[in-house]
Amino acid sequence: MILCIDAGNTQLFGGIYSGEKIILRFRKRTREGSSSDEIGIFLKNVLIANELDPKDVEQIAICSVVPDENHSLASACEKYFKLRPFFLRAGIKSGLKIKYKNPLELGADRIATSIGSIKRHPGKNIIIIDMGTATTFDIINKNREHLGGAIFPGLRISMDSLEQRTAKLPKVEIIRPLTVCGRSTVENIQSGLYYGAIGQLKELISRFTTESFQGEKPIIIGTGGFSSLFKDEKIFDYVYPDLVLEGINKALELNR
Repeated sequence: MILCIDAGNTQLFGGIYSGEKIILRFRKRTREGSSSDEIGIFLKNVLIANELDPKDVEQIAICSVVPDENHSLASACEKYFKLRPFFLRAGIKSGLKIKYKNPLELGADRIATSIGSIKRHPGKNIIIIDMGTATTFDIINKNREHLGGAIFPGLRISMDSLEQRTAKLPKVEIIRPLTVCGRSTVENIQSGLYYGAIGQLKELISRFTTESFQGEKPIIIGTGGFSSLFKDEKIFDYVYPDLVLEGINKALELNR
């Protein structure tokens, strides 16, 4: 078995692969300064709770966008699984030609989702939209060139910012409102978050299609926690919740 971990800003998303098949998914809210023991005990317990033997884990691969947590993650793997983990980072074998001005700036999570996308759709122009803490766009052409992209605040960051920086606006549940025109403060915020995001997504897709693909329609892939919220809006051609884990697993294969 292979343990794949995506260590993000707000949560740890993990999966167990048996060959190409994912047999377990799990999530854990992250907090600053987690110790190696906290992480290691959690990982072992989540496997045991799902009737999997931690001793059957043969390799561990990690994608992390939180550098301060990398030492704890590595120590947890070595102490509790007796394995030195593979860290996905810029400069590894990825099958991508990264066209960033400084390729080392491209986040490990974005590399992972890009690897996963070209594995699923080789030889295609692709726009990946990852809707997590931040919403990121990654633009990949049919020659496997990562051309760049865009980043803007995710839905939860936007909501938290409203609540923290205003005197009277509350936190709300992030949902699809029944109507665009809200009739309460809560409905107004929900409408602004949801339909504002749709406007951002559609505008950026249009501009990237024109600028990067000369008007040729690319495959639009949605991933990340909030992507499923927009599954009925006909924005995405495909929604792959496990795309980052698929990319981590493939990166490990490429770098053995």
